[in-house]
Amino acid sequence: MAGFIHNKLDMKLLCLYILTHAAAPIGFETLTDLAMCDDGVDYFQFAEAVSELAASGHIVLEGELYAPTEKGRRDSAAGESSLSPVIRSRCDRRLAPLNEALKRRAQVRAAVEPDGDGWQVVLSMDDDRGPLLSLTLLAPSQEDGRYMADRFLAHPDRVYNRVLNALLTDEKGGGPS
Repeated sequence: MAGFIHNKLDMKLLCLYILTHAAAPIGFETLTDLAMCDDGVDYFQFAEAVSELAASGHIVLEGELYAPTEKGRRDSAAGESSLSPVIRSRCDRRLAPLNEALKRRAQVRAAVEPDGDGWQVVLSMDDDRGPLLSLTLLAPSQEDGRYMADRFLAHPDRVYNRVLNALLTDEKGGGPS
């Protein structure tokens, strides 16, 4: 068999490695995409390994997302050196953009909640050091609130920069001295 993944144990270690190095729980399709990093990966053996890892308590399915359990984290750490350094490197390269996106998603949040006759739109944005922006707005309808929340999630940097610009620039175009 070509590649570095030769048996079901290798496959399970690969799955655990991916899940323990992902910044947040991930769906089956994403896990599949990441696991297909080697010619030795067989889809059916992969799907069976995921099912067995869930049955043995190494991973859990939260909604539609897979996450490692503490048992899975322990066993992954113990068996990680058994995975080829080439495979670990490939996984790390493939995980980097995903982890960046997952991190960004966790740092930018929006919620629409009922508030009397209207809807509260709660927007927040963090960076690595803590909160950057927290803003609560009132929307006349849930649909308007959802639209506002979606626009914020799509362009949080624009909202943040425009709020800063409004607060730091006077009518004459000058800023703080």
